[in-house]
Amino acid sequence: MGKKLFVGGLAWATNDDSLSKAFEEYGTIEEAKVITERDSGRSRGFGFVTFGTEENAIAAQKAMDGQEMDGRQLRVDFANDKQRS
Repeated sequence: MGKKLFVGGLAWATNDDSLSKAFEEYGTIEEAKVITERDSGRSRGFGFVTFGTEENAIAAQKAMDGQEMDGRQLRVDFANDKQRS
């Protein structure tokens, strides 16, 4: 496991700040990023939250998976880092 979580099912209105606020009670967040479309800047409906420790990430994943945020049910799982070639 790691310290980076994938967060799917985000509402279009969710931004980096609101994503960070939703997860901050579970520990120190190094980065919270909503992934956006390159051309329009509109949210793609998912993002990533990186915690300072693996323990915080585990607690957040257990607590937030299936919870509702901005009217949408979240899918929270550990992110797999993509290998760049």
